[in-house]
Amino acid sequence: MTTDRPETDEPQVGTCTPTLPGFTCGLDATLRVIAGKWKPLILYFLAQGGPTRYGELRRAVRDVSDKMLIQQLKELEADQLVKRTDYKEVPPRVDYALTPLGQSLAQALVPLCQWGTENMEDVTRVYAERASWGARTSRAT
Repeated sequence: MTTDRPETDEPQVGTCTPTLPGFTCGLDATLRVIAGKWKPLILYFLAQGGPTRYGELRRAVRDVSDKMLIQQLKELEADQLVKRTDYKEVPPRVDYALTPLGQSLAQALVPLCQWGTENMEDVTRVYAERASWGARTSRAT
């Protein structure tokens, strides 16, 4: 079988063709769903142990404000990735869990998590270098 592609030792990346109006490809759809700094972390922590109370999530997703966490949870719920269960008790008890769709997305994030773990030293170095660029330019002005 012949192909028009050159033979290389590099892994082939699957094609990403548009399947729905409004998205350029599947990656576009995925990035829109997980857009923002906090959604991937929320999905990651919910995938760790089943239903999770709000306070547990707040402690796990460090540095997120209450307003932002609530907003991101509402968006994930609207996107049918997270299920919110209100037990209608006093005091109020609410927990969050991944839907099957959310679980499949969380599994898709696993390779990104592994990449981050494997390359954390390099990423830390690069960010430190980038921070020093800003310090140099502010001293030069």
